Amino acid sequence: MRRWLLTLALAGTATVVLTGCVPPHRADGDLTDDWAALPAPRLFVPATDACLPRITAVVQAATYETVDCAGSHLAEAVHVGTFTGPTARGARPEPGSPALRSARAECDQRAREVIGGDWHSARLTLNIALPPVTAWVAGARWFRCDLAETDSIDNTRPVNRLGSLRGAMVGDNTLVHRCFDPKLIGENLNYMAPVLCTEPHRAEFVGVYEERDRTWPDFTRAAPEVHRRCMALIAAFAAVPNNADLPYRAGSIFYPPSQREWEEGDRGVRCFLWSDDRKLTRSMRGAGPQGLPVI
Repeated sequence: MRRWLLTLALAGTATVVLTGCVPPHRADGDLTDDWAALPAPRLFVPATDACLPRITAVVQAATYETVDCAGSHLAEAVHVGTFTGPTARGARPEPGSPALRSARAECDQRAREVIGGDWHSARLTLNIALPPVTAWVAGARWFRCDLAETDSIDNTRPVNRLGSLRGAMVGDNTLVHRCFDPKLIGENLNYMAPVLCTEPHRAEFVGVYEERDRTWPDFTRAAPEVHRRCMALIAAFAAVPNNADLPYRAGSIFYPPSQREWEEGDRGVRCFLWSDDRKLTRSMRGAGPQGLPVI
């Protein structure tokens, strides 16, 4: 029976001399009518649909910068939301707080709309940026959702890219997770090497499920249940029965969020079909019992 594998200026002054007599200017006794009213102060809010040269957890107005999405950049601001209600009246939300989890859910939904699918299904990562505490005290209540391309399923460090991520999940895109050849050290997964599905491989991405009802410590002890949830996705993906024979057809590999991402509200677990006893040379999507036989 197969097992599972688990894997983070002052302007220049021009002087003009005129001839003739100019009467001297005399004060009219009104000290306010010659000055325009000062505009009401406006709090800084970062732009959305803008590309960024760097990723930061806190956005300072003094160092804020955007770049052309056609050029090299590290992330893309896909949404700027607003904290409301009791959250807006309290201290700035911190990681693990319900308010930040709600903000991340809003970011997640907006990111899906922008790219045309679930960002967990691709080499992408989603981060939240907040105003500094001083700006929060002054009245800033925004949060920014930053989407970035990553190096691989194993190395989630953002990498520089060219072009907007808008529509990235629509059609054939190299960002999307497909087939992999897992590399093991002993019985432990070292990394997942991406390959074409027509090349020999032992793993294929099948989908994501949301782990909403567990704390992080509980989740770390729940590998058998996570395996079961992924196996259900494998059965649906491969069009085979989810019954007692399923473990003899395939196993699972799963990638959970990091603890930080979990506490911020990301509960998307990525699931992969794992063929530990034979190489595959085609996608198992819709393969059926003949394509993924009991062995």
